[in-house]
Amino acid sequence: MVKNIEFTSKDLIKPSTPTPRHLRNYKLSFLDQIAPPAYVRVILFYEHIINTPLETSQLLKKSLAKTLTRFYPLAGRVVNDFVIECNDEGAEYSEVRVPFKLCEAIESKDAKEIKMLFPYDMHFDIKNEAMLAVQFNVFDCGGIAIGLSFSHKIVDGTSVTAFLHAWSAFTRGATVINGLDLDSALHFPPTNVSGYNRPTKGNINRDKIATKRFKFSKSSIAALREAAAKPETTRYEVITAFIWRRLMAIFESKQEPKKKLEYAAVHAVNLRARMVPPLTSKSFGNIWQYAVASSPSSANLEIQNQNNNQETCHSTLVSQTSKTIRDINGDYVKKLRNGEWYMNWMKERVKNVELIAFTSWCAFPMYEIDFGWGNPIFATSLGRPFKNVTVLTSDRNGDGIEIWINLLEEDMAVFENDSEVLSFVS
Repeated sequence: MVKNIEFTSKDLIKPSTPTPRHLRNYKLSFLDQIAPPAYVRVILFYEHIINTPLETSQLLKKSLAKTLTRFYPLAGRVVNDFVIECNDEGAEYSEVRVPFKLCEAIESKDAKEIKMLFPYDMHFDIKNEAMLAVQFNVFDCGGIAIGLSFSHKIVDGTSVTAFLHAWSAFTRGATVINGLDLDSALHFPPTNVSGYNRPTKGNINRDKIATKRFKFSKSSIAALREAAAKPETTRYEVITAFIWRRLMAIFESKQEPKKKLEYAAVHAVNLRARMVPPLTSKSFGNIWQYAVASSPSSANLEIQNQNNNQETCHSTLVSQTSKTIRDINGDYVKKLRNGEWYMNWMKERVKNVELIAFTSWCAFPMYEIDFGWGNPIFATSLGRPFKNVTVLTSDRNGDGIEIWINLLEEDMAVFENDSEVLSFVS
């Protein structure tokens, strides 16, 4: 339905105050350097706005210029693996008319239905594209959606959330936003990453990935906790362990009998609170890293499945997930500051392993982003351009969790019809 959207204008929004000369070269941290070559895509839906769409868009552009003065790397362009040139070239801003109702978009379960509400696709072209692009979508019903694409080269989920809260505050009339820290390269010094293969590199597939949305209700999450026999475990841990187990079963069913693979769950972990001393949420950049949880051997899983001991298998994977995430601590971060050590360690960690990746936006206050006309009725981060990746977000009430999951089309056809999956998701 979105193929008929109409672009009505396109601008470059520059910072309202030029970036000082001494800030023109923004140094990338080691973690920025190895971030996935993709856009982080976020969309916010608002049912009612105070002014006309044209007046609202003009207000957003004016406040965006103020926000870019503080988040000036987002108005620059990539020079190489070490530097962003903060040349105030600007963020792209497009206005679009959407010929259907807002409710039709937010009820969609397939990413194909809403992906055109974003600027750019999910892949980041380091040579040609802006660090930030905004698409202001106006629906027939008068509602709006603000779709944003941030280069993963310099942001993570925490950075995106800080930007959105600053932008919304400026839109409401704030004059000063304090506390932003743009010194991530001091914490994670850059290094030569020319020979580094990112863990997700082999998972890129532009044409054959299906992205669909599923929801785990509060009761489903409680049932997964009960099955794990670990009431203290987090929602994230029981859901990701469940998806990990079901995907392993799908992938194993396709393998030749004599070919046994290992399947590692890769979790994106925010490092800020785990550092010594800890950093705040105003620390800008990619300050996260992978926690890699190895599965039990294929032989052990096969024995458990043959015995229909699914609860034991689920509990094992929950424990493995929990331990792996706990191990991302201050001592780990100290080692991570040595980029060469990390690249060698990760290379060995994921060798000959099929990766199943997860990232969570549940802790980010996306439903509190108020530009002056109330909170969004729906907020989400769309999937990444890699197979076997799941993005988790909280629902509006905070009780359930929605997921966007990327799978090869043939695997998605099995996953969405899997009887055990269907017993837990809607």
